[in-house]
Amino acid sequence: MKINGGGSIKPVNPTGVGDVSAGKASGPQTPATPAAARDKVEITSLSAQLAQLEKMLNDVSVVDAARVDAVKQAISEGRFQIDSEVVADKLLSTVRELLVNQQA
Repeated sequence: MKINGGGSIKPVNPTGVGDVSAGKASGPQTPATPAAARDKVEITSLSAQLAQLEKMLNDVSVVDAARVDAVKQAISEGRFQIDSEVVADKLLSTVRELLVNQQA
């Protein structure tokens, strides 16, 4: 069984593909999009302010290193005292807040 039939085979360009270097394609083409209908991206002053704010927030340290060092020093010197009533009150407050947020 012969597939080629003995003749020469010529490659065929897919529809819409042609002279790319000249910026033209062979085959059917869609009409040119008017300039007013093209996609456009604008950066507003608000988005510029948001970008600046984001940059400022990235520069802010989440941890107060001076406070951490002070607590470490107080612990090592035996001066650090824990008030269990304050801890209990804040723990209960946090639990109440979580329960209220779950119900909402």
